[in-house]
Amino acid sequence: MNFLALIGRTQIRFLRAAGRLAWFTGQAISHCFRPPFYWSQIGRQVIDIGYYSLPVVGLTALFTGMVLALQSHSGFARFEAESAIPTVVVLSITRELGPVMAGLMVAGRIGAAIAAELGTMRVTEQIDALTTLSTNPIKYLIVPRLLAGTIMMPILVLISDIVGVFGGFLVSVYRLHFNASNYIAQTWLYLEWRDVTSGLWKAAAFGLIIVLMGSYNGFNSKGGAQGVGAATTNAVVSASILILISNYVLTGILFAS
Repeated sequence: MNFLALIGRTQIRFLRAAGRLAWFTGQAISHCFRPPFYWSQIGRQVIDIGYYSLPVVGLTALFTGMVLALQSHSGFARFEAESAIPTVVVLSITRELGPVMAGLMVAGRIGAAIAAELGTMRVTEQIDALTTLSTNPIKYLIVPRLLAGTIMMPILVLISDIVGVFGGFLVSVYRLHFNASNYIAQTWLYLEWRDVTSGLWKAAAFGLIIVLMGSYNGFNSKGGAQGVGAATTNAVVSASILILISNYVLTGILFAS
């Protein structure tokens, strides 16, 4: 009976947490379409989430494309199919690796920062002070981050796609001795707009997930410094797991045919 009680308590805690997250998500998204809008806060978050994430996203994409070209050559050389390397690189980057790697990098940087900032504001009662001043904390703190994350993630992923494909081009031309013009022609031959747009749709969903997980865990943190640390860890872990799960779901939807 104790084992069954443990299972029941675990399910109740899970459903309670899922309900709180669903309510928080509904409140945050609904406020995105209702004035007032704090444009200065939105601009600040656009710079923080988008501009300051460029170095880590760009470096990750560059070396991902370079490694992908090397590994593809190592595998395809066994079947004398080296000519397929440009196609594999561009499709892998635009469809999967670009959005997922950028999402995980931004989750580690932005998700943790949002959770730590909001968690500190919660335990120091700054969020309660906003309510006292008749300012909706969700409207002032969550909505700017949500809008900035959803808008900037596709832009980051588009840049990541370009840099990743360029990394594959560098390795293929200067190390594997491909002809540069042939490589570019082969890349454009099999690339479709659907491949690029599917990655951008994924990026928008990943941006929403990252900001929601960081905001939810930070906004509801408690227990002082230890609680802020736990909220930061939970934000990064939950965002990373949800990115991988949603990537599978979105891939099934976008490429169902």
